[in-house]
Amino acid sequence: MKELIIIIISFLFFIFLNNFFIKKKILLNYSGSIHQKFSGLTTVPLTGGIFIFFSILYLYLKEIESVMYLFSFLFILGLSSDLKIIASPKIRFLIQTILLFLIVYTSDLRISPTRIHIIDLLISNSLLSYFFSTFCLLILINGSNFIDGLNGLLVGYYLLISIIFYQLNFINFLNIENDSSLFFSFILFILFLLNLFKKSFMGDTGAYILSFFYGYLLIKIYIEYQIFSPFFVILLLWYPCFENLFSILRKFQLKKSPIKPDNNHLHQLLFFYLKNKYKLKSIFANNYGSLIILLYNLIIFSFGIQNISNTQYQIILLILNLIIYCAIYFKLFAYKYKFKV
Repeated sequence: MKELIIIIISFLFFIFLNNFFIKKKILLNYSGSIHQKFSGLTTVPLTGGIFIFFSILYLYLKEIESVMYLFSFLFILGLSSDLKIIASPKIRFLIQTILLFLIVYTSDLRISPTRIHIIDLLISNSLLSYFFSTFCLLILINGSNFIDGLNGLLVGYYLLISIIFYQLNFINFLNIENDSSLFFSFILFILFLLNLFKKSFMGDTGAYILSFFYGYLLIKIYIEYQIFSPFFVILLLWYPCFENLFSILRKFQLKKSPIKPDNNHLHQLLFFYLKNKYKLKSIFANNYGSLIILLYNLIIFSFGIQNISNTQYQIILLILNLIIYCAIYFKLFAYKYKFKV
Protein backbone atom coordinates (compact mmCIF):
# COMPACT_ATOMS: atom_id res chain seq x y z
CA MET A 1 0.00 0.00 0.00
CA LYS A 2 2.86 2.34 0.86
CA GLU A 3 4.52 1.76 -2.53
CA LEU A 4 1.24 2.37 -4.35
CA ILE A 5 0.75 5.72 -2.61
CA ILE A 6 4.31 6.72 -3.43
CA ILE A 7 3.84 5.73 -7.09
CA ILE A 8 0.62 7.77 -7.35
CA ILE A 9 2.32 10.80 -5.81
CA SER A 10 5.32 10.26 -8.08
CA PHE A 11 3.14 10.19 -11.20
CA LEU A 12 1.39 13.38 -10.15
CA PHE A 13 4.81 14.95 -9.80
CA PHE A 14 5.79 13.46 -13.16
CA ILE A 15 2.79 15.10 -14.84
CA PHE A 16 3.70 18.40 -13.19
CA LEU A 17 7.31 17.99 -14.36
CA ASN A 18 6.15 17.23 -17.90
CA ASN A 19 3.99 20.33 -18.05
CA PHE A 20 6.73 22.45 -16.50
CA PHE A 21 9.26 21.29 -19.11
CA ILE A 22 6.79 22.00 -21.92
CA LYS A 23 6.06 25.47 -20.57
CA LYS A 24 9.73 26.33 -20.07
CA LYS A 25 10.77 24.54 -23.28
CA ILE A 26 13.26 22.32 -21.45
CA LEU A 27 14.23 18.87 -22.77
CA LEU A 28 11.82 19.20 -25.67
CA ASN A 29 12.63 17.28 -28.80
CA TYR A 30 11.07 15.85 -31.91
CA SER A 31 10.06 12.20 -31.88
CA GLY A 32 13.41 11.43 -30.33
CA SER A 33 16.21 12.84 -32.46
CA ILE A 34 17.47 13.19 -36.03
CA HIS A 35 17.03 9.48 -36.74
CA GLN A 36 13.49 9.59 -35.31
CA LYS A 37 12.25 12.96 -36.59
CA PHE A 38 11.03 11.13 -39.72
CA SER A 39 7.86 10.08 -37.90
CA GLY A 40 6.57 13.50 -36.91
CA LEU A 41 7.29 17.10 -36.00
CA THR A 42 5.58 17.16 -32.61
CA THR A 43 7.86 18.30 -29.79
CA VAL A 44 7.60 16.12 -26.68
CA PRO A 45 9.50 16.28 -23.36
CA LEU A 46 12.20 13.64 -22.87
CA THR A 47 11.21 12.96 -19.27
CA GLY A 48 10.65 9.19 -19.28
CA GLY A 49 14.28 8.40 -18.54
CA ILE A 50 14.32 10.74 -15.54
CA PHE A 51 11.31 9.03 -13.99
CA ILE A 52 12.75 5.56 -14.65
CA PHE A 53 16.07 6.51 -13.05
CA PHE A 54 14.53 7.68 -9.77
CA SER A 55 12.10 4.73 -9.75
CA ILE A 56 15.05 2.32 -9.96
CA LEU A 57 16.88 4.15 -7.18
CA TYR A 58 13.83 3.86 -4.94
CA LEU A 59 12.76 0.30 -5.76
CA TYR A 60 16.11 -1.39 -6.45
CA LEU A 61 18.66 0.58 -4.44
CA LYS A 62 19.90 -2.47 -2.51
CA GLU A 63 20.57 -4.38 -5.73
CA ILE A 64 22.55 -1.61 -7.44
CA GLU A 65 24.06 -0.04 -4.31
CA SER A 66 27.59 -1.16 -5.21
CA VAL A 67 27.44 0.66 -8.57
CA MET A 68 25.02 3.44 -7.64
CA TYR A 69 27.49 6.28 -8.23
CA LEU A 70 28.61 4.97 -11.61
CA PHE A 71 24.97 4.28 -12.49
CA SER A 72 24.22 7.91 -11.61
CA PHE A 73 27.03 9.08 -13.90
CA LEU A 74 25.46 7.04 -16.71
CA PHE A 75 22.19 8.85 -16.03
CA ILE A 76 23.98 12.22 -16.16
CA LEU A 77 25.60 11.24 -19.46
CA GLY A 78 22.21 10.41 -20.98
CA LEU A 79 20.72 13.63 -19.64
CA SER A 80 23.66 15.62 -21.03
CA SER A 81 23.01 14.05 -24.42
CA ASP A 82 19.29 14.90 -24.29
CA LEU A 83 20.14 18.48 -23.29
CA LYS A 84 22.68 18.66 -26.17
CA ILE A 85 25.44 19.45 -23.66
CA ILE A 86 27.48 16.53 -24.96
CA ALA A 87 26.51 16.47 -28.62
CA SER A 88 29.45 14.48 -29.99
CA PRO A 89 28.66 10.74 -30.41
CA LYS A 90 32.39 9.96 -30.17
CA ILE A 91 32.75 11.66 -26.80
CA ARG A 92 29.60 9.98 -25.49
CA PHE A 93 30.86 6.60 -26.66
CA LEU A 94 34.20 7.15 -24.95
CA ILE A 95 32.55 8.13 -21.66
CA GLN A 96 30.16 5.17 -21.95
CA THR A 97 33.11 2.81 -22.40
CA ILE A 98 34.93 4.16 -19.35
CA LEU A 99 31.84 4.09 -17.13
CA LEU A 100 30.79 0.59 -18.19
CA PHE A 101 34.30 -0.80 -17.77
CA LEU A 102 34.46 0.63 -14.25
CA ILE A 103 31.07 -0.90 -13.43
CA VAL A 104 32.10 -4.28 -14.87
CA TYR A 105 35.42 -4.20 -13.03
CA THR A 106 34.05 -3.11 -9.63
CA SER A 107 31.21 -5.66 -9.87
CA ASP A 108 33.45 -8.42 -11.25
CA LEU A 109 30.86 -8.81 -14.00
CA ARG A 110 32.58 -11.40 -16.16
CA ILE A 111 30.35 -13.41 -18.49
CA SER A 112 31.71 -16.92 -18.06
CA PRO A 113 31.24 -19.55 -19.26
CA THR A 114 29.68 -18.51 -22.57
CA ARG A 115 29.36 -22.17 -23.66
CA ILE A 116 31.33 -21.29 -26.81
CA HIS A 117 34.76 -22.88 -26.44
CA ILE A 118 36.71 -20.35 -28.53
CA ILE A 119 35.24 -17.36 -26.71
CA ASP A 120 35.81 -19.01 -23.33
CA LEU A 121 39.46 -19.50 -24.23
CA LEU A 122 39.83 -15.87 -25.29
CA ILE A 123 38.23 -14.45 -22.15
CA SER A 124 40.03 -16.82 -19.78
CA ASN A 125 42.26 -13.81 -19.18
CA SER A 126 40.47 -11.70 -16.58
CA LEU A 127 41.25 -8.38 -18.29
CA LEU A 128 39.88 -9.62 -21.62
CA SER A 129 36.77 -10.92 -19.86
CA TYR A 130 36.14 -7.45 -18.42
CA PHE A 131 36.47 -5.93 -21.89
CA PHE A 132 34.13 -8.57 -23.31
CA SER A 133 31.41 -7.75 -20.76
CA THR A 134 31.94 -4.04 -21.41
CA PHE A 135 31.59 -4.61 -25.15
CA CYS A 136 28.33 -6.53 -24.66
CA LEU A 137 26.83 -3.74 -22.55
CA LEU A 138 27.98 -1.10 -25.06
CA ILE A 139 26.25 -2.94 -27.89
CA LEU A 140 23.09 -3.27 -25.80
CA ILE A 141 22.95 0.37 -24.68
CA ASN A 142 23.57 1.89 -28.09
CA GLY A 143 21.28 -0.62 -29.79
CA SER A 144 18.53 0.32 -27.33
CA ASN A 145 19.07 3.94 -28.27
CA PHE A 146 18.66 2.97 -31.95
CA ILE A 147 15.29 1.27 -31.45
CA ASP A 148 13.88 4.28 -29.61
CA GLY A 149 12.38 5.54 -32.86
CA LEU A 150 8.75 4.48 -32.69
CA ASN A 151 6.31 5.34 -29.91
CA GLY A 152 6.46 2.76 -27.15
CA LEU A 153 9.05 0.52 -28.79
CA LEU A 154 11.92 0.96 -26.31
CA VAL A 155 9.93 1.02 -23.09
CA GLY A 156 7.57 -1.68 -24.42
CA TYR A 157 10.49 -3.99 -25.15
CA TYR A 158 11.87 -3.71 -21.63
CA LEU A 159 8.36 -4.03 -20.23
CA LEU A 160 8.25 -7.48 -21.85
CA ILE A 161 11.57 -8.36 -20.20
CA SER A 162 10.26 -7.05 -16.88
CA ILE A 163 7.22 -9.33 -17.15
CA ILE A 164 9.48 -12.30 -17.90
CA PHE A 165 11.56 -11.45 -14.82
CA TYR A 166 8.41 -11.64 -12.75
CA GLN A 167 7.03 -14.75 -14.45
CA LEU A 168 10.26 -16.76 -14.08
CA ASN A 169 10.78 -15.60 -10.48
CA PHE A 170 14.21 -14.15 -11.26
CA ILE A 171 13.52 -11.69 -8.46
CA ASN A 172 14.12 -14.54 -6.00
CA PHE A 173 17.79 -14.54 -7.04
CA LEU A 174 18.19 -10.83 -6.37
CA ASN A 175 17.96 -8.56 -3.36
CA ILE A 176 14.57 -7.35 -4.56
CA GLU A 177 11.03 -7.74 -3.25
CA ASN A 178 8.34 -9.12 -5.55
CA ASP A 179 6.18 -6.06 -4.94
CA SER A 180 9.00 -3.80 -6.17
CA SER A 181 9.27 -5.77 -9.39
CA LEU A 182 5.50 -5.66 -9.91
CA PHE A 183 5.35 -1.91 -9.26
CA PHE A 184 8.23 -1.27 -11.64
CA SER A 185 6.42 -3.22 -14.37
CA PHE A 186 3.38 -1.06 -13.68
CA ILE A 187 5.52 2.08 -14.02
CA LEU A 188 6.88 0.87 -17.36
CA PHE A 189 3.34 0.12 -18.54
CA ILE A 190 2.17 3.66 -17.71
CA LEU A 191 5.22 5.13 -19.44
CA PHE A 192 4.50 2.86 -22.41
CA LEU A 193 1.02 4.38 -22.72
CA LEU A 194 2.33 7.92 -22.31
CA ASN A 195 4.95 7.17 -24.95
CA LEU A 196 2.35 5.81 -27.37
CA PHE A 197 0.28 8.98 -27.08
CA LYS A 198 3.32 11.28 -27.34
CA LYS A 199 3.11 12.67 -23.82
CA SER A 200 6.63 11.65 -22.87
CA PHE A 201 9.64 10.14 -24.61
CA MET A 202 12.51 8.12 -23.16
CA GLY A 203 15.38 9.95 -24.82
CA ASP A 204 19.00 8.85 -24.49
CA THR A 205 18.56 8.90 -20.70
CA GLY A 206 15.82 6.27 -20.81
CA ALA A 207 17.70 4.12 -23.35
CA TYR A 208 20.90 4.14 -21.28
CA ILE A 209 19.21 3.49 -17.94
CA LEU A 210 16.72 0.78 -18.99
CA SER A 211 19.15 -1.21 -21.14
CA PHE A 212 21.98 -1.09 -18.61
CA PHE A 213 19.70 -2.00 -15.71
CA TYR A 214 18.30 -5.15 -17.29
CA GLY A 215 21.58 -6.10 -18.93
CA TYR A 216 23.32 -5.76 -15.55
CA LEU A 217 20.71 -7.84 -13.72
CA LEU A 218 20.63 -10.63 -16.33
CA ILE A 219 24.41 -10.94 -16.42
CA LYS A 220 24.59 -10.87 -12.62
CA ILE A 221 22.01 -13.62 -12.21
CA TYR A 222 23.73 -15.79 -14.81
CA ILE A 223 27.18 -15.38 -13.25
CA GLU A 224 26.03 -16.14 -9.71
CA TYR A 225 23.51 -18.92 -10.35
CA GLN A 226 23.76 -20.14 -13.99
CA ILE A 227 20.16 -21.28 -13.88
CA PHE A 228 19.73 -20.62 -17.59
CA SER A 229 21.76 -20.71 -20.79
CA PRO A 230 23.73 -17.52 -21.59
CA PHE A 231 21.99 -17.68 -24.97
CA PHE A 232 18.68 -17.14 -23.21
CA VAL A 233 20.10 -13.76 -22.10
CA ILE A 234 21.09 -13.08 -25.71
CA LEU A 235 17.60 -14.06 -26.85
CA LEU A 236 15.97 -11.61 -24.43
CA LEU A 237 18.28 -8.80 -25.57
CA TRP A 238 18.68 -9.85 -29.20
CA TYR A 239 16.69 -7.08 -30.88
CA PRO A 240 18.57 -3.93 -29.71
CA CYS A 241 21.90 -5.77 -29.90
CA PHE A 242 21.38 -7.08 -33.43
CA GLU A 243 19.92 -3.76 -34.56
CA ASN A 244 23.18 -2.13 -33.50
CA LEU A 245 25.48 -4.76 -35.04
CA PHE A 246 23.47 -4.93 -38.26
CA SER A 247 23.49 -1.14 -38.53
CA ILE A 248 27.29 -1.03 -38.15
CA LEU A 249 27.79 -3.66 -40.86
CA ARG A 250 25.26 -1.96 -43.14
CA LYS A 251 26.92 1.43 -42.82
CA PHE A 252 30.38 -0.02 -43.37
CA GLN A 253 29.06 -1.68 -46.52
CA LEU A 254 27.71 1.68 -47.69
CA LYS A 255 30.96 3.41 -46.64
CA LYS A 256 29.21 5.55 -44.06
CA SER A 257 30.16 6.37 -40.50
CA PRO A 258 28.64 3.78 -38.10
CA ILE A 259 27.91 6.52 -35.55
CA LYS A 260 26.06 8.78 -37.98
CA PRO A 261 22.25 8.39 -37.64
CA ASP A 262 20.06 7.52 -40.60
CA ASN A 263 16.47 6.47 -41.33
CA ASN A 264 17.12 2.92 -42.47
CA HIS A 265 16.66 0.96 -39.26
CA LEU A 266 14.10 -1.83 -39.32
CA HIS A 267 11.46 0.06 -37.35
CA GLN A 268 11.85 3.10 -39.61
CA LEU A 269 11.45 1.01 -42.76
CA LEU A 270 8.38 -0.64 -41.22
CA PHE A 271 6.94 2.81 -40.45
CA PHE A 272 7.51 3.89 -44.07
CA TYR A 273 5.91 0.67 -45.38
CA LEU A 274 2.79 0.97 -43.21
CA LYS A 275 2.37 4.66 -43.91
CA ASN A 276 2.65 4.37 -47.70
CA LYS A 277 1.30 0.88 -48.37
CA TYR A 278 -1.84 1.35 -46.30
CA LYS A 279 -2.07 5.18 -46.46
CA LEU A 280 -2.00 5.50 -42.69
CA LYS A 281 -1.52 8.70 -40.77
CA SER A 282 1.94 9.04 -39.21
CA ILE A 283 0.69 8.47 -35.65
CA PHE A 284 -1.03 5.20 -36.62
CA ALA A 285 1.88 3.93 -38.72
CA ASN A 286 4.16 4.80 -35.82
CA ASN A 287 2.16 3.01 -33.14
CA TYR A 288 1.18 0.01 -35.30
CA GLY A 289 4.82 -0.49 -36.31
CA SER A 290 5.88 -0.48 -32.67
CA LEU A 291 3.13 -2.92 -31.63
CA ILE A 292 3.97 -5.31 -34.50
CA ILE A 293 7.62 -5.51 -33.44
CA LEU A 294 6.66 -5.95 -29.79
CA LEU A 295 4.15 -8.68 -30.63
CA TYR A 296 6.79 -10.53 -32.63
CA ASN A 297 9.22 -10.36 -29.71
CA LEU A 298 6.53 -11.48 -27.29
CA ILE A 299 6.02 -14.60 -29.42
CA ILE A 300 9.77 -15.28 -29.56
CA PHE A 301 10.13 -14.78 -25.80
CA SER A 302 7.18 -17.11 -25.21
CA PHE A 303 9.04 -19.85 -27.08
CA GLY A 304 12.32 -18.99 -25.34
CA ILE A 305 11.03 -19.38 -21.80
CA GLN A 306 9.90 -22.94 -22.52
CA ASN A 307 13.46 -24.24 -22.11
CA ILE A 308 15.74 -21.55 -20.70
CA SER A 309 18.61 -23.89 -19.84
CA ASN A 310 18.89 -25.61 -23.26
CA THR A 311 21.63 -23.82 -25.21
CA GLN A 312 20.94 -25.57 -28.53
CA TYR A 313 17.26 -24.65 -28.31
CA GLN A 314 18.10 -20.98 -27.63
CA ILE A 315 20.64 -20.89 -30.48
CA ILE A 316 18.05 -22.25 -32.91
CA LEU A 317 15.61 -19.51 -31.86
CA LEU A 318 18.34 -16.89 -32.27
CA ILE A 319 19.28 -18.09 -35.75
CA LEU A 320 15.60 -18.14 -36.71
CA ASN A 321 15.32 -14.56 -35.44
CA LEU A 322 18.25 -13.36 -37.50
CA ILE A 323 16.95 -15.02 -40.67
CA ILE A 324 13.49 -13.50 -40.21
CA TYR A 325 14.97 -10.08 -39.39
CA CYS A 326 17.19 -10.05 -42.50
CA ALA A 327 14.42 -11.30 -44.80
CA ILE A 328 11.97 -8.65 -43.60
CA TYR A 329 14.60 -5.91 -43.55
CA PHE A 330 15.68 -6.41 -47.18
CA LYS A 331 12.06 -6.62 -48.33
CA LEU A 332 11.18 -3.35 -46.56
CA PHE A 333 14.38 -1.70 -47.76
CA ALA A 334 13.62 -2.64 -51.37
CA TYR A 335 10.05 -1.34 -50.99
CA LYS A 336 11.21 2.01 -49.64
CA TYR A 337 13.72 2.76 -52.36
CA LYS A 338 11.60 1.36 -55.15
CA PHE A 339 8.77 3.54 -53.89
CA LYS A 340 11.03 6.61 -53.82
CA VAL A 341 12.17 6.05 -57.38
